[in-house]
Formats: sequence, C-alpha cells, structure tokens
Amino acid sequence: MCPDPIVLLPPAVSCALGDGLENVREALFSGHSPGMRRSDAYSPGRTLTLGHADTPLPPLDSFPLPQRSRNNALLLATFAQIESAFRELAHDIPAHRVAVILGTSTSGIAESETAVRHHHLTGHLPEWFHSSQQEPGSPARTLAEYLGCAGPVYSVSTACTSSAKALISGARLLRSGLADLVIAGGVDTLTRFTIAGFSSLEAVSETPCLPFSANRCGINIGEAAALFLMRRQTPGDEHMVTLAGWGETSDGYHISAPDPNGIGATNAIVEALARADCSADDIGYVNLHGTATHHNDAMESRVISQLFPHCPASSTKPMTGHALGAAGVLEAVLTWLTLTDDTHRLPPHLWDGIQDKDDPILSLVAPRMHAQAPVRAALSTSFAFGGSNTALVLKIT
Repeated sequence: MCPDPIVLLPPAVSCALGDGLENVREALFSGHSPGMRRSDAYSPGRTLTLGHADTPLPPLDSFPLPQRSRNNALLLATFAQIESAFRELAHDIPAHRVAVILGTSTSGIAESETAVRHHHLTGHLPEWFHSSQQEPGSPARTLAEYLGCAGPVYSVSTACTSSAKALISGARLLRSGLADLVIAGGVDTLTRFTIAGFSSLEAVSETPCLPFSANRCGINIGEAAALFLMRRQTPGDEHMVTLAGWGETSDGYHISAPDPNGIGATNAIVEALARADCSADDIGYVNLHGTATHHNDAMESRVISQLFPHCPASSTKPMTGHALGAAGVLEAVLTWLTLTDDTHRLPPHLWDGIQDKDDPILSLVAPRMHAQAPVRAALSTSFAFGGSNTALVLKIT
C-alpha cells in the first residue's frame, strides 16, 4: 500500500478536445472533438486526420533563443491555466523543493525541420534557429527557469509512456522527500518528422482511427499539453484525486511491436493495483491505450479482458489523436475528469462497432453512457516502442 498518497490537483490541459478543464470535460463526454480534422499541412500531398490543439500561443521573444519553439509555447500557454494555483502553493516552499518533470518526444523538432529546409535553399541556417530547441530537456528547463524552480528538473522521453513516467517520477520525488511540490506532465506538437516516421511504419490512418475494430488501420497523430500540480496528501484533504498506484515494466520484445502475450503490460497493471491497495474489482473505468494498430489492440484486448472482463473501458484517442510523449498525462487528465464528474459520465469509445473476431471482447463505453455507481478508482494504461509499459491507478480519497 502506498503510505503517502499523492494528490493530483486540478490540471491544465490543451488538446483537440479544447482548452481548459471545463471545455475539455464537456467535449469529452459528448464525444465531440473540434480539433480532430483532416489536413495535409504536415504531410504535403496526403490528407490525414490529425488532432490539433487550437490554443492561442504566446510570443517567446523575451525567452532565450534555445527555448523558442512552438512546443514550448504550447506548454506555457497551457501552464497559464494553473499558474495562479501554482504560485499560491509555492509561496512558502523554497525554490529547491519545487520540481519540474515533463515528458516529450518531439520537443522543438519542428523548428529544426524549418531550419534544415532553409539551409537546403540558402546554404546556411537561419538566425532564429538554435540546435538546443530540439533537445528533449528543453520543455522542463524552459518552464523551470520561467518560474525560478531550483529543484530537480528533467524530461522523460520514452515515446508513448513519457508523460505517464513523468507523473510516476514526480510521485517518487514526493515520496522520497526530495520535493514538496511537483509540476509533472507532458507536451508534444505536430511535426512532419513524426508523421513521416509513423507513415514509414504504415501505422497512420488517413480517416478517423477505429480502436479495437476489425477495420482498424492505424493511428491519428495529435498534439497536446497537460500538467498536474502534485503534492503529498495532508490532513484535511478529502474527496481529492490521488495517484494511488503505478506500475512500470519493459518487455524488450521488439523495437516497435508489443509482446503479443502482454506479459509486461499485465505485470505493470498488477503492480499498479498492488501499490494502490486495489483489486481489479475496485476499478470502475479503464482508459485504454487503444492506438487502433493491429498488434497493440490485439495485445491490450487480451490483457484487459483477462483482468477486467466486465469493466467499462474506452480509448479516447479518436477524440484527441495519439499525442505521443504527452499521451500518458493527457489520458490521466481524462481519467481525472471521469473520477470528478458529478453525473458519473464515462468517456465514449468512438468506433464503427465492428468487433475483430480474433480479439477478446471488451466492455467498451457507448455514447452518453453513465457508470452505474460513482467511479472511485480508475486505471489508465500506456504502452510504447521498445516494450515500455506503464499503468496508473487514480483514486478518490
């Protein structure tokens, strides 16, 4: 059992569902995502369904050149949603006791793409470009320097588990006494680089993705930023969402395909349940990784059907796109919204309803479905290239 529950305070979020908790909440449960639309902006000559974060971005002219990227602008625009809450909490905490841990995979690679094209045409790099813009450590450093945080500051880049691992890392810093307040989350933005990379694997769907469908043909890539303020639970904290448990494993099975038996995924979930002092029966909702790729969905349906055969579950990626390094924390935010919804709504699973006969059947959430009882504990899974597996248990205290 986790001796020190870690409180997840109301988060900041920007994604295809909208900006801010209330906008995202209503779009999530209605199944309407204004940012999911077709575009060839990142794949000239090929129109794809992408998840756009239509968030107004601040200028970064006053920031050092290495920190000026669209990725960092989305991070700062999203953090503004919780900046006043952060400053109030951090007022009496020494700067060296405040940590910033973020997950990312793209960082500022979009700026590098533009700079390389400029170099190809002119023979030199543009004056506005600095190679450090693309470093994975840039988002965490940018936010920490902006706030004057002097505690542990680092980024995690483990593909699709990156920001879930950032939350886990934040919890460990709090549990170990190395920090009193943590900003943890992730940010990833659309780039030609990532879309070309996934396209080379034949893993990108031109049409809206269909997780767990017999007709699934790949992912929709999206962009997002999401951030939690994390602290240890204190006396008087009641009806708060906590990161009660987590599990991490690594298969080492294949560079891009999951272990089809799902042993590592199962072990991560079992570890998360044990740490949260929960049984599978305590879980009222599962936010699935649900990428709509053949191998991932086959593995995940096998694991979830064995552990949670009757639990309501859904993949929210048809409403957000796969936000890569930000996916883990984004889906933790959507799970947080599920736990705190007064009317017990569940995130719908949007698909064509055509079950793959080769995969186990899951209890997928239908549109406008409500839980039969208040959801007190929920699970969110993330699985990444290289066999990286994470599972998060969020729980109402």
